[in-house]
Amino acid sequence: MPLSVWSNPWHNLAFGFGSGTLPKAPGTWGSLLALAFVPLWQTLPGWAYGLLIVASMLFGIWLCGKVAQDLGVHDHEGIVWDEFAGIWITFWLVPAGWHWLLLGFVVFRVLDIVKPWPLSWIDRNVTGGLGIMLDDILAGFAACGLVHLAVLTFG
Repeated sequence: MPLSVWSNPWHNLAFGFGSGTLPKAPGTWGSLLALAFVPLWQTLPGWAYGLLIVASMLFGIWLCGKVAQDLGVHDHEGIVWDEFAGIWITFWLVPAGWHWLLLGFVVFRVLDIVKPWPLSWIDRNVTGGLGIMLDDILAGFAACGLVHLAVLTFG
């Protein structure tokens, strides 16, 4: 892992406050850390949570692009801000509860790891910060829809 993760605040954010430096499955570790914010965010009105999501996506496109360029690697495995945004999207307007957190986490990680089409196409063909972020953004929206379907079905 680049030492700049600990000395450069932009790199530290992109690497999920260091969670992206953990061995084996940095995306999962980053997603777990992002999940810790969700119960707090779920106390916000839906519009405020939505604004935080939009801000995290727009900031993430810039941040991931900048850090990838700094490191000279398109999508360094330790950059996990995209997982942060994807997890936060997953839980927009989802009711609080540990079972929904567990379900959403698993669904998001499966989508992010398996990358069904079009996520796989985006991951291979879209470059820069947008390319790093977009597959996780779409995985987050898909996971959000699936969790909402579960809430409506089993609620």
